[in-house]
Amino acid sequence: MLSCNRRLRAAALASAISLALAGCSRSEKRSEPPPLTVTVVNVGERTVAGSMTASGRLLPREEIAVAADLNGYRIADVLVEEGAHVRRGQVLAVLDPSLLRGQLAQVRASLAQQQANAEQAREQAARVNGLDGVGVLSDEAIRNRQLASRAAQAAAAATAAQLQDLQTRNSHLLVRAPSDGLVLERTARPGDTSSSSATLFRLARGGQIELFAELPEADAANIAPGDPAAVMLASGTRLTGNVRLLGSRVDSRTGLVTVRVALPGTGELRQGGFAKATFTRAATVTAVPEGAVFYDADGASVKVVDGSNRIHTVHVRTGRHAQNMVELVEGPPSGTRVAVKGAAFTLDGDVVRIAADKER
Repeated sequence: MLSCNRRLRAAALASAISLALAGCSRSEKRSEPPPLTVTVVNVGERTVAGSMTASGRLLPREEIAVAADLNGYRIADVLVEEGAHVRRGQVLAVLDPSLLRGQLAQVRASLAQQQANAEQAREQAARVNGLDGVGVLSDEAIRNRQLASRAAQAAAAATAAQLQDLQTRNSHLLVRAPSDGLVLERTARPGDTSSSSATLFRLARGGQIELFAELPEADAANIAPGDPAAVMLASGTRLTGNVRLLGSRVDSRTGLVTVRVALPGTGELRQGGFAKATFTRAATVTAVPEGAVFYDADGASVKVVDGSNRIHTVHVRTGRHAQNMVELVEGPPSGTRVAVKGAAFTLDGDVVRIAADKER
């Protein structure tokens, strides 16, 4: 009887242990977490409008130095000031004509006298034409009259050339603008003595003032002539310009490239002023959304989802950032799936569940 009870107790204990183990097994199975849900996007070609900022000075597109053509004449009057817009041929300054007036009168009188002498000599030579060998006059006398006529005509021509030179000088007593432009600087002062080597005025041809900005060589490679540029002046005024010229030389000391930005004409553009430009250019690049790129001590990376929906971390090199997109200069090829939303909570090797990926 005792032996039978022991067997019953042993059977009950074994059954209890079996039930307990089965319960633990079911509890462990219920505690396994479900796969994380992530959204994915394909690496692909996207149009990204990148922007770069550079500063520089406002300078004339083309500067013209205006000097007097004559030396040694007193400046009688100055007719324009800095900041004036002038037209081609407009008089900027007047030189004193008193020195030329006497010379012009003297040469005109001399020319009139020589022209009369030339006329008289021509008539005398005409009277002896055809008398050679007749005996009325000697051949020598006839020859002398002909030579005297030529000499008188030559003297009159020389004086006429001298008069023309003085008249040209007289016209150059008016210092004129060689082109339409904006007066940047005036150094001419009444009473000063003119010199062809001294600049009296500096003009900006056509009144065109540009921004001479400087960009690092790597950034300059991303813009081209014709690209738009948003320019802000020191006064806070904003203008829209365009890249007119991209320098072909890199400064050996600074590593910078000069970019010339054409600007619309406005009275606020002052030579030497400071301005800042933002360059924007759209380009088609391999890119992913910003949320797909992660940064740590090892650099940037994305989480690639393979065909088995398993996560793999791949390091990348990024480029421009714009419009919530990041350019992948180096990284997985186009068409590769990368995790976006929910990817931050995954680890290498995790199997994930793919949600409807609307961003493609």
